[in-house]
Amino acid sequence: MHESPQRDFSLAHALARIGLGVNIALHGLVRLPKLDAFAFGLRDQFAQSILPGPLVYASGYGIAIGEAVIGVLLLLGLFLRPSLVAGAGLMLVLITGSCLIENWGAAGIQMTYLGFYAVLLATARHDAWSLDRVRRK
Repeated sequence: MHESPQRDFSLAHALARIGLGVNIALHGLVRLPKLDAFAFGLRDQFAQSILPGPLVYASGYGIAIGEAVIGVLLLLGLFLRPSLVAGAGLMLVLITGSCLIENWGAAGIQMTYLGFYAVLLATARHDAWSLDRVRRK
């Protein structure tokens, strides 16, 4: 018995969403207990950039908390479209920062994440394995 293409698309979308959710959630969650150290480290990393230190320091808090929240929402499939848009927005912020300090390797990796968000958003119609789907029923 063959599975329908729609089921395959839905399963592929769910696996990709869950994988991205785990990755992004853990990026943020492991930083939460050491949030101050992360923010200070980020400030030091951007010391030679045009960005003011206090803004970079505050951004460190926002990045870690944003990653944790977006990642958990993706993992659960809750508020999927807004979470994907927020994640893509976060990637745009990170890409901008990486380019300002000429960290082209990080910018390239972040572009890959941005592409992943874009593909998940473009294929969101295949969402069938999420809390959003359960809420819609």
